[in-house]
Amino acid sequence: VSHHPPISACHAESGNFVFWQDMRWKNKFWGKSMEIVPIGTTHVTLPAFGDHFEWNKVTSCIHNILSGQRWIEHYGEIVIKNVNDDSCHCKVNFIKAKYWSTNAHEIEGTVFDRSGKAVHRLFGKWHESIYCGGSSSSTCIWRANPMPKGYEQYYGFTQFALELNEMDPLLKSLLPPTDTRFRPDQRFLEEGSLEEAEIQKQRIEQLQRERRRVLEENKVEHQPRFF
Repeated sequence: VSHHPPISACHAESGNFVFWQDMRWKNKFWGKSMEIVPIGTTHVTLPAFGDHFEWNKVTSCIHNILSGQRWIEHYGEIVIKNVNDDSCHCKVNFIKAKYWSTNAHEIEGTVFDRSGKAVHRLFGKWHESIYCGGSSSSTCIWRANPMPKGYEQYYGFTQFALELNEMDPLLKSLLPPTDTRFRPDQRFLEEGSLEEAEIQKQRIEQLQRERRRVLEENKVEHQPRFF
């Protein structure tokens, strides 16, 4: 939607669900780390059950952003509600790691009924697995899939992320020219060709600067086509 400030929107449909969200964010630079505070709501509807879930996103922090081994941490509270049914809601707390502790990426959650009584307890790590129940008797309700081979060389992408921008030959002729799967810089980056990706990135950015200069010289205000 917008590059400066960064604003994104997405929408996806299938026979089982409809998903959409808008995303804006503010950032805070702390010298060695950067916090990204998202603004926006995520929605999922499940037509077969008549459910419409919505939730917020938590703060993300990139540590050692200038030097050292970078790592990402999420912290804050997510509140999940069913817009069409107030019989229960869920609060999930992404716990901020302490510098002297080895317990990172932990989450704790509670499902409440309409009266506010806790009916389920959740715990685990957001990048590994989530459990429902107590520490002595619990059931794994979600487990992350194994990472694909060579993921360290591909920015830690999951199998889903690696396949997300795959260009289906059957769909190619139906896609709009603005579809990001046509971006050569992105394609080179995903294939691990960093030098070629940087060349294409600079070429695209130079074209953007030239278009902006022409608009300014002619005192023409850009009119977005889609938003």
